[in-house]
Amino acid sequence: MGKFIISKRTNGDYQFNLKAGNGQVILTSQGYSSKSGCENGIDSVKTNAKDDSKFERKTAADGRAYFNLKAANGQIIGTSQMYESENGMENGIESVKNNAPGASVEDETAA
Repeated sequence: MGKFIISKRTNGDYQFNLKAGNGQVILTSQGYSSKSGCENGIDSVKTNAKDDSKFERKTAADGRAYFNLKAANGQIIGTSQMYESENGMENGIESVKNNAPGASVEDETAA
């Protein structure tokens, strides 16, 4: 089972990573100025991960594949790692679909 990890960036922003059951990061968020914004982002991933049309498949300048997960309003709520192949990227998308909806949340910023 996957889990979301909430952490703080060096600039003070909050972010989350979605990790698969094997501990590999499969989705990383943008920076959020508040923890509640970060938590709303997690809720949005859980909701939108079920919908294949919310995954934007992309190719980086160096030819590696990656994807963005978008909310209903079109805003990017998470970005994948870089994959060497489109097949690897598709496996990453499936992993997000399988792991995100029931993932637990671990807050590393809590005192």
